[in-house]
Amino acid sequence: MPGFTLAIDGSTYAGSVALLQGSTVISERTLVDTGIPSKGGREERVLPFVAECLEECGVTVSQIARVVCGAGPGSFTSLRIAASVAKGIAVGVGCPLFSVSSLVLTVTGWPELAAIPQHQEVAGKSQPIRVPARYLSVLPAMRGEWYAAEIAVTAGSKIEASSALRIVGEGSLREAELAGLPVIGPGQALDARPHARGVALLLDAIVAGGAENNETWEPEYGRLAEAQVKWEAAHGRSLSSDG
Repeated sequence: MPGFTLAIDGSTYAGSVALLQGSTVISERTLVDTGIPSKGGREERVLPFVAECLEECGVTVSQIARVVCGAGPGSFTSLRIAASVAKGIAVGVGCPLFSVSSLVLTVTGWPELAAIPQHQEVAGKSQPIRVPARYLSVLPAMRGEWYAAEIAVTAGSKIEASSALRIVGEGSLREAELAGLPVIGPGQALDARPHARGVALLLDAIVAGGAENNETWEPEYGRLAEAQVKWEAAHGRSLSSDG
């Protein structure tokens, strides 16, 4: 895939930024342990970290060919900030905006997956290694629940969501593990978070899926913001119907 790709994910407070040349990550940042207070802190580092990645590689913002943003689900505030930065850069540069599930980025951004050999020598010829695997990728959904989707890794490490997004309880995660389905996510046996670097394994498929409408696209928050839930409970009606 020619040109530079800027990837951003804000589905968790440990958000991330990555700059790709073709399908190779040439710079990345992770928004964690910055020493900045959480109130008005980590999330506001997204744009400075974008600038750092560009400067580190000698790339100007006008050279960005496409922007890919993690689509959630996850933290409402962090997702909105990441999406706003991604959309703003795409509009400013005049390049297309793409999105990808953050639950998929948990798997593809996991360093251990990237370490799996992609090919093997068979009878003197290089052939893709078939690594059939299925993960239950999860992210915190508050209230003791988790956003979850099954992610399949097939031949040549092709990766795709193989089940619809759902919200499950802690018991469902342990049941999945007992059934032999590895659970990957924050604080799980496979402790990982979505990372923008994971776009590298998916870029061709993401672009083939088509660009988003920059004016209307929004992340998939998974559930309403806590403030909206409380407002609707107090007023007995949907906030969207308030006129």
